[in-house]
Amino acid sequence: MNPNLQRLEPYPFAKLQQLFSDLTPAVGKTPIALSIGEPQHASPTFVLQTISDNLHRLANYPTSIGLAELRHAIAAWLQRRYALPAIDPDSQILPVNGTREALFAFAQTVITPGSGALVMSPNPFYQIYEGAALLAGAHPHFINCTADSGFLPDFTSVTEQQWQRCQLLYLCSPGNPTGAVMSLHQLQDIIRLASEYNFVIASDECYSEIYFDENSPPPGLLEACVAMGDSDFRNCVVFHSLSKRSNLPGLRSGFVAGDSQILHNFLQYRTYHGCAMPIHHQLGSIAAWNDEAHVIANRQQYRDKFAAVLAEFNGHLSVTAPDAGFYLWPQTPVSDIEFARQLYAGENVTVLPGRFLARQSAGINPGENRVRMALVATIEHCVEAAQRIVHRLGKL
Repeated sequence: MNPNLQRLEPYPFAKLQQLFSDLTPAVGKTPIALSIGEPQHASPTFVLQTISDNLHRLANYPTSIGLAELRHAIAAWLQRRYALPAIDPDSQILPVNGTREALFAFAQTVITPGSGALVMSPNPFYQIYEGAALLAGAHPHFINCTADSGFLPDFTSVTEQQWQRCQLLYLCSPGNPTGAVMSLHQLQDIIRLASEYNFVIASDECYSEIYFDENSPPPGLLEACVAMGDSDFRNCVVFHSLSKRSNLPGLRSGFVAGDSQILHNFLQYRTYHGCAMPIHHQLGSIAAWNDEAHVIANRQQYRDKFAAVLAEFNGHLSVTAPDAGFYLWPQTPVSDIEFARQLYAGENVTVLPGRFLARQSAGINPGENRVRMALVATIEHCVEAAQRIVHRLGKL
């Protein structure tokens, strides 16, 4: 048995289930889950219709590289969204079955295993980064994201020796769970470090299309490369998904894009791994990437929810609006563990303790005394959840 499996921690939601195992939720209050980031807005009907119209394609084996039409649709979207002058759909883009499996498999491709190999990531973080590092035979190194660093990774804490050992750096902008966004200049600083120390950047940008100002979308890693005159995207790969952008989490559709040599090797890995998106899903994905109207409407729904929920919390809970994404990351008046337990038992509202999303690093767990709230339910349920939380705050 792979000994590295023993190094994996339980997933945050398994920890949450254990945390609540001795509790009975409040009677007479319907459950409201703010714990899991599963989009609940309606999926675009035109995408569902496209999939339905092409179910006969189940008779065909899909290829790992995907349909040329899908790669061209993704290339066109990247050029529109990030003002890229060009990107090659044949060598710089690869469709994947959602970002989760791609983020994990990517580490297995780019890591040279050994006692000195480091994989760096933000802290708190998406747990796939840690699992990918461990099962690739590397050591995870967590870079704290605190209020003092604007909830972005404090790269000044990384030593020269650690940069020299780094083989892969996971970024997440907009961040999960903090919602913090790296600026174009900050992304360029990291690109320069990757060039100096020859490590790969895997930029998880799956929340990039949920933001609050239509005139200020979050910048992306490839955009930062182009602004530096690098159209080869050396050592840089981005990960995007339709799950949040288009409310299609069950479609398991996304893509990776960037450095063509890295993607060439990643395609070879995936060909053996057997990860190929069903053709009818690819055709539905083309329809989704070609349309922005439903994405704009989706953003407005989140804007409305954030405004309503933050109005309920005003003066009661220490929380601010994120830069982007659909999470709130409030500070708790008691420990995050106790706060989550009291909300579940007293209000039947589920939130995720922040410490479950982070690890002890540099003497602290930066998730402690915070919780993640995902505003994915209807506005009515989100407002009711906020009201119940305020009610519970009055009893603490």
